[in-house]
Order: sequence, then C-alpha cells, then structure tokens
Amino acid sequence: MVKKSTLESILQEDLSEMWALLDSEEKRSLIDNFHIQTFKKNEMIYSEGEKATQLMCLLKGKVKIFKDGVGGRSQIIRLMRPVQYFGYRAYFAREDYVTAASAFESATIGFLPMELVESLVKKNNKLAYFFIKELSVDLGVSDARTVNLTQKHIRGRLAESLLVLKENYGLEEDGATLNIYMAREDLANLSNMTTSNAIRTLSCFSNEKIIVVDGRKIKIIDEERLRKISKFG
Repeated sequence: MVKKSTLESILQEDLSEMWALLDSEEKRSLIDNFHIQTFKKNEMIYSEGEKATQLMCLLKGKVKIFKDGVGGRSQIIRLMRPVQYFGYRAYFAREDYVTAASAFESATIGFLPMELVESLVKKNNKLAYFFIKELSVDLGVSDARTVNLTQKHIRGRLAESLLVLKENYGLEEDGATLNIYMAREDLANLSNMTTSNAIRTLSCFSNEKIIVVDGRKIKIIDEERLRKISKFG
C-alpha cells in the first residue's frame, strides 16, 4: 500500500497539469482513489472487449495500444510514453474496449475509477476542457497515422515509424541510438507491413547508410534522408 503522502507527491509531480485544475476537495478525492500497479514486460493491461472502468496514466516505462487484425496479425495503434493518459475513451463512448494494451517493457501505471473522473468532469469545466484537448490531440495523431499507413509505400511507412520512436522515446547518450529496442515483428506491426518486409527494408536502410542495426538496437545516422523518405514515401 502506497502512503497518501507519496500518492500526493506523485499526483503533484507526474499528473501536474491535471492536478493544477482541481480544488482541494477534488484533490483529496483523487488521492483517496488513485492506485498504482506495476506490469511486467508483455503483460496485458486490458484486453479488447473488456468493460472500460479506469483512467490510466503511464508513470514509468512503455506501453503499446494495439488491435488484432485479420490472420492473427496485430496493428500497433499507439505507443505510450510517460506521462500520457489512456483507456478512458471507451468509457466516455459508452462502449467496451476496441483495442488492447500491454506493457512494452516493465511499466508503472496509475489508475483512477472512471466514474469518479466523470463526476469531476461534470463539475469542473477546466478538467472537461483538459480531456477534450487530450482526446483531440489523440484523434489528430490517429488520423495522420491512418493516412500515412495506408497511402505511403513500405519505405515511407518504416521511415515514419523510426521517427515516431525517436520523438516518443528519444535517443541514448550517443545521440543516435533509439531509446527503445523493438522486435522486428513489433516494428512491422507499428508500420502496417509484414515482418519479412520490415526486415528487408531495415536492411536496405542499413545498406544505404541511413541507419545502423545491431540486434534490436537501431542507430539513426542520416536523419535528414530518413525524414525525406518518410515525407515522400
């Protein structure tokens, strides 16, 4: 059991933007109902078809939102980074989850009951606007990804995915290696292509000296060319 003082500190520091919109009574309500859970790598957080009951906030680690498609293939819809909220759209839409979420690596997640969140939103216009903004940003990203993944060629899709990984998770201390190690299958699922095509395209990028591949490590050595491929792909 996490101490209330610790929970308050987490809420103040990690959920600072939302925390600042609440009055003292609303803050106490959050502290009383906020709980934290740690998930191991590849552990499921929620599954498609489950009832949506919780607002989730990724405090530490990486999470993937995905959907199983035709023939057993998965499509990674979104990669979450700290501190982002997820899992609440389905509740507001009054539907079950249409996606699934799992820990891409060990992840620490904060949970709030959606019934509480909804009651706060109904009373607090600033908080309501906060979630409208969050949903609007997510929808814009989703729309752009849909167009790019359906209209770009394979090279453009993979180049975009590598740039998305860089923007989401940054680079290691060398200033070039992506700060996330992805299996080829996951990279393919993020890029809407088969694993064999992902492997082949990575090899082409490597031969063209755009990236360096070392196992699951990918180092970007010519970001300008990668961006051109992504833009015109």
